[in-house]
Amino acid sequence: MIIIKPFIFKQFPEIVFGFSTKIGPNEEPPYYFNLSYSVGDEKEIVDFNRRLFFTELDLNEKMVSYQKQVHEDIVNTVNSSGSCGESDALITTKKNLGLAISSADCPAIFIYDPMQKVIAAVHSGWRGTEKKILRKTIKQLKDDFNSDPSNLICYIGPSISQNNYEVGKEVASKFDKEFLIVNKNKFYLNLSGANYKMLIDEGLKELNIQISGLCSFEYKNLLHSYRREGVKSGRALGIIAMKEND
Repeated sequence: MIIIKPFIFKQFPEIVFGFSTKIGPNEEPPYYFNLSYSVGDEKEIVDFNRRLFFTELDLNEKMVSYQKQVHEDIVNTVNSSGSCGESDALITTKKNLGLAISSADCPAIFIYDPMQKVIAAVHSGWRGTEKKILRKTIKQLKDDFNSDPSNLICYIGPSISQNNYEVGKEVASKFDKEFLIVNKNKFYLNLSGANYKMLIDEGLKELNIQISGLCSFEYKNLLHSYRREGVKSGRALGIIAMKEND
C-alpha cells in the first residue's frame, strides 16, 4: 500500500495524516484500491480497503467523520464519527477523530491550527472554488475557534493539473484570468492555484502551505482520476486527525 504523507505535517507529532492511492492489496481494475461506496465497487471490498487504510493511520472506522460531498460551500463543525450529512468542509477540535475527504481530481485541502488545536478538511472542485468554500472555512476557523491565519498549516493534496483540466467557456468565465490558460479556444483552469491564492489572501504564510506536485490525471498508475477513467474511477480518501497527547 502506498500512502501519501506530506512533509508539512511531519513537524507535528500529534497530527495523523494520509492520502490513499490506487496501490493497495485490492488493485483489480477498474476501481483498484478504492475507498468509496458510491462508485459501484462491492461494499465488502470497500469495507476491507478502508479497514486496512485506517489501520495504517492508527485509526479505525469508528474514528472517522465523513460528509456527503455536494459541491457547495457548506462548512460543518463535527464532534462524532460516521456520516455527518451534506457539506464540503469539516472542522473539529475533537482528538482522535479523523476528517475524511474523497477525491479523484478535485483538490482536497487540509488545515491544522497548532495554537488552537483545531483541524479542517475541505473538498474544493470548481464549484466549491468558485463559491470560495476554502475562504469560508478559514473565516469559520477565525470566528468560531479564534484561529490566526498566520498560524495555520495547510496541505493541498493531489489534484488534476491545469494542463489537463479543460473546462467550458461558461465555467471559465467564473474565474479570474490569472487562473486560466486559453489555447485554440480551449480553456484550462488552475484549481489548486485558485485555492492557494485564497489562502494567501486570507493571511496564511507561504512557508506554511504545501501544494502537492502530483497530477491525478497524469499519474495513472498511482492516483484515481474521474476525468481520465470516467464512471469506473475509484476514489482516494485523505484523512487528517489529532492524536491525544501522550
